[in-house]
Amino acid sequence: MILPPFTLHEPKTVDEAVALKTKFGKDADFVAGGTDLLCNYKYEINAKPHVISLGTVTELKSFDTTRIGAGALLDDVMTDSGMRRDLPVIPAAIGVISSHLLRQTGTVGGNLMVDTRCFWFNQSKFWRDSISGCLKSEGDACRVVWGAKECVAVYSGDLAPVLITLGASVTIAGPKGRRVVPLGEFYEHDGIKRHVLGEGELLVEIRIPTEARTWKASYRKLRTRESFDFPVLGVAVAAKVDGDLLLDAHVNLGAVHTTPLSRDGAISQFIGKRIDEATASEIGEAVADGLVIHNNTAMTPAYRRKMVAVFTKRCFLDVTGKRAVAETASR
Repeated sequence: MILPPFTLHEPKTVDEAVALKTKFGKDADFVAGGTDLLCNYKYEINAKPHVISLGTVTELKSFDTTRIGAGALLDDVMTDSGMRRDLPVIPAAIGVISSHLLRQTGTVGGNLMVDTRCFWFNQSKFWRDSISGCLKSEGDACRVVWGAKECVAVYSGDLAPVLITLGASVTIAGPKGRRVVPLGEFYEHDGIKRHVLGEGELLVEIRIPTEARTWKASYRKLRTRESFDFPVLGVAVAAKVDGDLLLDAHVNLGAVHTTPLSRDGAISQFIGKRIDEATASEIGEAVADGLVIHNNTAMTPAYRRKMVAVFTKRCFLDVTGKRAVAETASR
């Protein structure tokens, strides 16, 4: 497969990039590392005649432990000594994104903005034509939930669940200036629209509160092939603990819903309790209870729901410095 023809634009500043997107509107896409977008273009998925490169916008590339430019390379953030010291869960999560080669090209903002995925959508055009497409491509019907009016393709980034549990926000630039949005409010329950970005807007940076350094955090990822694949489940936990006493916690799930999914409400009853293996198992079951997971990835909804409980348990044992008995025995 080869890329379809398009005109590439290379702005030098955020304002120039915004102006180009405003000019071309729905006929243009932004591209950063291109590890997701260009693959879709090769599959002839919603390709546009104009592509605006963000790789030439210097402002987007810098980062530290309180601010990460959307264009910062995943590998650079993962290997940064300050990040590994103060916010080790972020490098750990980056370490399970895709492959080493693609982490040297992909960006933090690109992972936050990764397109939603569904096995009825992420196929060649020849394959999609055989089923007359779907809501997200050339068709007018959802192949996962018949009669659905909204696309239920799943959000499949790794970093968003982690950053949401840490209280991160994002800065957005557009024709009307800049605005700040909590990352947990950035995503929309629509596999096509996906987020709150308006016409001409782009993601500039991720801001991480200094308080995030005081939280213990863990991220666990389920995927078909450990060496490469998108998640079919991601579980992120951030907690304040005193030994094994749980003082506060946040839980966010990836790849089970059209957006990163907060499950904070499911764990409120466990705040103030001591975390041992039995209690961690109860927390995992509470987080998994009642989840509606659609059959649109390589693993079944029943298995993914079961693994929500397992991975949540493991994350809570991680943040209290423990490890599941079964996991220890397997090493």
